[in-house]
Amino acid sequence: MRGLDERGSPASGRTSRGCALGSPHFAVSLGVGKVVPALTGGAQWPYAVLGVAFALLGVGLVGYGALRQTLVGRAIGRGEYVELDERVVVGLAAAMIVLGIALAVLVVFR
Repeated sequence: MRGLDERGSPASGRTSRGCALGSPHFAVSLGVGKVVPALTGGAQWPYAVLGVAFALLGVGLVGYGALRQTLVGRAIGRGEYVELDERVVVGLAAAMIVLGIALAVLVVFR
C-alpha cells in the first residue's frame, strides 16, 4: 500500500477548491457593479457597493482557501488533521446570506 504522501489527500483537493470559489465572485462583482447599472440606468451607487462587497468576498475566499491549503499540507506532513475553523464558515455563510438578500432586494425594487 502506498503512503499518504504518494496518494495525496482528498482534503487537500477540497481545500484548493477554496481558491476556485473566489473566481465566480469576481465575475458577479463585475456584473453587479458595472454591467447591470449600465443596462438599467438610474442610481448606480447601490450596484457599485454590492459589486465591491462581492469582490471582497471573493478575495476572502481565495485568501482563506490558500491559507487552508497551507495548513492542511503542513498537517498531512506531520500525520495530523487540522479542523476547519467554524468561525470562518459561519462568517462566509453570513456574508453570502446578506449579499444574496441585498441582491434580491435590488432586483425586486430597482
